[in-house]
Amino acid sequence: MTIIARFNDNRLGVVQGDVIKDVTSVLDRLPAHHYPLPTHDIFIAALPELLGAIEGEADKAEGIPLSSVTFLSPVANPGKLVAAPVNYLKHLEEAQTDPALHHQNQIATIHRAGLFLKATSSLVGSSHGIEVALPDRRTDHEIELCAIIGKRAKNVSKEEALEYVAAYSLGLDITIRGPEERSLRKSLDTYSVLGPWMVTADEVPDPDNLDFSLEINGEVRQRANTRDLILGVAELIELASRFYTLEPGDIIYTGTPEGVAPILPGDTLHASIEKVGEFTVEVRAA
Repeated sequence: MTIIARFNDNRLGVVQGDVIKDVTSVLDRLPAHHYPLPTHDIFIAALPELLGAIEGEADKAEGIPLSSVTFLSPVANPGKLVAAPVNYLKHLEEAQTDPALHHQNQIATIHRAGLFLKATSSLVGSSHGIEVALPDRRTDHEIELCAIIGKRAKNVSKEEALEYVAAYSLGLDITIRGPEERSLRKSLDTYSVLGPWMVTADEVPDPDNLDFSLEINGEVRQRANTRDLILGVAELIELASRFYTLEPGDIIYTGTPEGVAPILPGDTLHASIEKVGEFTVEVRAA
């Protein structure tokens, strides 16, 4: 297992227990590029070839306490943030019955609604925090398992889909409620949180059987297991790759369970996913 993080001033590290080992020198092995630059994340694309060097550098490096570092998004340059709407049955039911959630929009099942894209400019690491940009609108939390694509995928089957996952991470899909399209309401700056690190896919052989939860100010708001996904991770990759060419570094937000609720400046969110990680995020006014 390798737990990889980006931290502080774009440093690369390996997390071991309660410390992080700086392995930034490995990035010197990445190929040089000239304009036009690649539309994928070159580190994620090279990760399989770099893992040996990463582990070797980690063995030699001194440990830095995790409590002293600032975590960035573990993916620096994703080409796409692909998100799954209403992908848990109980969340579908609450969205269909609560006017504060559906705003007279038709809430279709994921089989009809398909997927949507979030702006990559909304992506931040867990240390950055969430900035509520439109305080007059209701802003909600949504905890999600995220799959990070490791190699180009187009029209892959669900049977082979997990072979295209480089790593998994913990995500928050923050959303403003209202009548507009999802992509608009979910793409504000800081509204896609990812982190605190990514765990290589070999450590998560069954992503569709993970317990996870989210607390707001110490109160449990969401608790579920990814076995409750309507479309599992492999099925989401199959669906996404039918419409998009998935590239290394693309991130799939797999959907959130029931229990979504408003967040306000001053709130503290604590999110955790079994085998993947946990983080605490502060909410503030933009």
